[in-house]
Amino acid sequence: MATRRTATKSAAAKDAKVETKATATAVKETAPVKEAPAKKTAPKKVAPKKPAAVAAAAKAAKAKAEAPAEVKTETKVNFVVEFNNKQNSVEDIINNVKATYGKDAKEISIYLKPDENKAYFVADGEESSMDVFFC
Repeated sequence: MATRRTATKSAAAKDAKVETKATATAVKETAPVKEAPAKKTAPKKVAPKKPAAVAAAAKAAKAKAEAPAEVKTETKVNFVVEFNNKQNSVEDIINNVKATYGKDAKEISIYLKPDENKAYFVADGEESSMDVFFC
């Protein structure tokens, strides 16, 4: 009987091995495939959009840099006031008004009245007058 038991044990062991192999295979086939966890990536950094005015100014500056340099010429103007066949240049009148005011002014308005031989002016809000002699 001892042989029979060992034979039964060995047969049972073989059946158990076959069963475990079969169940292991079944488990492999039916087990869900585990995916690797998704890697979290940092969001892409996007440069802030420039306002339209800044973009237009940048384009204009670039176009100006690429364009050939233009030579600007200033027009020299000689402006002369004539009264009773006598002349006075506007530059002289402006320089005399500045000397009469006595200090630097941000804004000067001059009203010339040749028939009175006067120049009325407003310099930085202060009104005054001066004599203008046509020579």
